[in-house]
Amino acid sequence: MAAGGSRAVLGLWLLAAGLCGAAVAAGRSPSCHEVRTAFQLRQIGPLKLVPDVPTAESDLQICQHRAPTCCTKKMEESYQAAVRRERAQSIQALNFELKYMIVGHITAFQEAFESLLRFAENRTSSLFETAYRPMAKEAAEPVKELFTDISLYILGAETTVESAVLRFFDSLFPLVYSRLINPGITDLSEDYTECLRLTRQDINPFGHYSKNMVTELSRSLWASRMLSQALSLGIEVINSTEHAALSKECSRALVRMQYCPHCQGLTLIRPCVGYCLNVMRGCLASVAELDAQWREFISTLEYLTSEMAASHELETALAGIWSSINEAVLHAQLNGPQLSATVDKVCGQPKQQEGNLSSASIVPVKEVTGTQTFVMAHTSLNNRRSSLPLKASKNDKSRSLKKISREFISYMKRSRTFYASIAERLCDGDLVMRDSSTCWNGEDVVESYTSRVVSNGLKAQINNPELKVRGLDPLIKNLIDKLQHFNQLDAEKAKLKLERWGPRDAGSGAGRSEEMESSGDCDDEDGCQGSGDRMHTADVLKDKKTHAENRNEPKPTVKRIDTTTSTSTVKSSSKHSVTGTGSSPALSAPLAVLAALAALWHCPL
Repeated sequence: MAAGGSRAVLGLWLLAAGLCGAAVAAGRSPSCHEVRTAFQLRQIGPLKLVPDVPTAESDLQICQHRAPTCCTKKMEESYQAAVRRERAQSIQALNFELKYMIVGHITAFQEAFESLLRFAENRTSSLFETAYRPMAKEAAEPVKELFTDISLYILGAETTVESAVLRFFDSLFPLVYSRLINPGITDLSEDYTECLRLTRQDINPFGHYSKNMVTELSRSLWASRMLSQALSLGIEVINSTEHAALSKECSRALVRMQYCPHCQGLTLIRPCVGYCLNVMRGCLASVAELDAQWREFISTLEYLTSEMAASHELETALAGIWSSINEAVLHAQLNGPQLSATVDKVCGQPKQQEGNLSSASIVPVKEVTGTQTFVMAHTSLNNRRSSLPLKASKNDKSRSLKKISREFISYMKRSRTFYASIAERLCDGDLVMRDSSTCWNGEDVVESYTSRVVSNGLKAQINNPELKVRGLDPLIKNLIDKLQHFNQLDAEKAKLKLERWGPRDAGSGAGRSEEMESSGDCDDEDGCQGSGDRMHTADVLKDKKTHAENRNEPKPTVKRIDTTTSTSTVKSSSKHSVTGTGSSPALSAPLAVLAALAALWHCPL
């Protein structure tokens, strides 16, 4: 067989010699015309670098050959620049679909997040406009800032859910204190407002509701934030591999594989498959080292998308923000006398408004106690809930996160082996000769490539016969470290999530308050209390309402003051609108709740 191969090669050389002889006989000299044409079509460099006829060039560094050649040293330099450019373009073409999918889903996820945030913000604003009108206008800015901070957190900004929520309640407390607890206060000075903000951090007027809101949002938003960071990291990896520098050995090997045949006038011959694999695997040895962490990264994406879409937890948490805020404001109102006493000691007494108060700042009831005010606040809110938006409109909602996540991860799974197979994909197609009986092996035209074909990875390149690989590219090493850090960080957060918040009941449709008070999703460290510490007041009110309906008794309502009637009303002549009797001491929060429950229980129906 070896003799047969030699005869075939000899036949090719005889044919070439015959053609040259015929050309000479016809009066024509050997030409580099085909080389000039290929040089021009591929835009490798200026045509003046290509000689008209083969010469005995002696200073070639890469395409050395004993016979006359159509290449020069300047052409070799142009060929090296060309293979760098072509290699980058080839990898960009391979990356295009993957990058397109990631960038497209970054946009889709951001649109879905913005739609949910916009809906939740509108719902929260509606709460203030319907249930807390005296402070609605001034609360608009803190509400806007809260949802802006949440959006920035999801997009990966250096902030936390806790800082965003507590900053919101810092801004909210002066409004609640001056518009609801003490509606007789005139415009507060900047110093007094700042004192109220700082006091909120110490006296905690909103009870554990603010802490519960932090816990609920933190566990719901972390997957969205991590996914946003993961997509950005994925784009960084793809862009970096596209622009990774070629080593000197790699560029020389690529020139030898793709353009050295041109020097001999063989512009149509292609590399052997095994030869191409050795060259590409050597050039991409560092890139192939991304494989292990990239596979883990895809698994991380799969976990994050499933976590984010599971049971619509993100939608539920964002849509429940208004409920948490309402509970917090009601808690502050119930404990108004105690809060006022504490604020007076710390910040002093603000100025009081003289004369009659506006109807919006008056509580028009006959004998207002802390318990009755708390009951009426719940009843008023229940009567107004019909005006709150319960569902996002179809025009305000893009594709659901669940659908987007399913489409995204379905494609990303297919890219799991992307960096393990990149050399094979580059050698596929028109680059190599698959159906031809001859190919280029780096030195000559042969029937087959006989050298050993190595596998992927740095370690395997020790035995690569085509080029030497010196070590891991620092840029690729940095990417590997980032992927590894992200995968470990995600695993640690997922473990912390399971340990701290416990397993979620994916099929539960229970309300947010019920989850926080009776489930195992929250512990004492997060500010939650046991089920025996606090009974949900809304449930008591519901039972009370049911009994009242059975007895055909009127339900308690809050009516605006009517100056044309003789019904006695109590204005906020003292500075507290949510009080017991004028002489009763301020109740602590637990005692006030117990008093409310006792009054409801023993009240004759």
